[in-house]
Amino acid sequence: MTESILDHPDILQVMFHPRRDFGFASAPGAQPISITVEPGVAIGGRLYSANAEAPAILYFHGNGEIAADYDFIAPAYTALGLTLLVVDYRGYGASDGTPTASHLLSDALAVFEAIDDVFQDNKLTPAQLYIMGRSLGSAAAIEVALQAGQKLAGLIIESGFSDTLALLARLGVRVQGVDESLAGFGNAAKMEQITTRTLVIHGQNDVLIPATDGQELHRRCAAADKRLVLIPGTGHNDLMMVGRAQYFEAIEQFLQP
Repeated sequence: MTESILDHPDILQVMFHPRRDFGFASAPGAQPISITVEPGVAIGGRLYSANAEAPAILYFHGNGEIAADYDFIAPAYTALGLTLLVVDYRGYGASDGTPTASHLLSDALAVFEAIDDVFQDNKLTPAQLYIMGRSLGSAAAIEVALQAGQKLAGLIIESGFSDTLALLARLGVRVQGVDESLAGFGNAAKMEQITTRTLVIHGQNDVLIPATDGQELHRRCAAADKRLVLIPGTGHNDLMMVGRAQYFEAIEQFLQP
């Protein structure tokens, strides 16, 4: 990836919409966490524990979200016996710094490398670890899955994009004279190297990231066990709510041994 292209200010302006966490009290059961990713830069997040040995999901959220938003969503995960760790990006929530495309990937890997310490500090010993990414977070999750390999029990992609430049074009920024392999995150190409069990969930009526992107990620995935769930009547930002039953049923079934 030519990082300088995606880190151009015009692209960053549409790729990231950071919001701050102003320190309001977290919901019961939500534990604020902080992970140092480089000297002087820490990434914030929220940990929602089910029980000490429960399977855990490391979750990378969407563009306009912050980890604190999941105070209201996490109980649906913990009710399934899943520990959920939602991390922010630079400049989001309580995290330091300013978001960039290159830091999105490098920070995701640094968080993954530190996750055992996070669990240990909170007296957790998850039986399995899954990586999940929603929308923009799909790039972070796919990068971690690519590097982590069989250290993971599975990869879950929600409303993920296959082509970065096509997504930018839909957001109003056209990058001319380059292709995805040189200028994008390369999500689809990376999927060809991922053999970790994979679940792709997408809304059939998504106009921001069409369902064809989810289908392409599923098609290109090299995993022997890969699943695609298209939820009818749902778009990009109402997938979990409108299609709630099918959404969580797909996750629950995927995480069963």
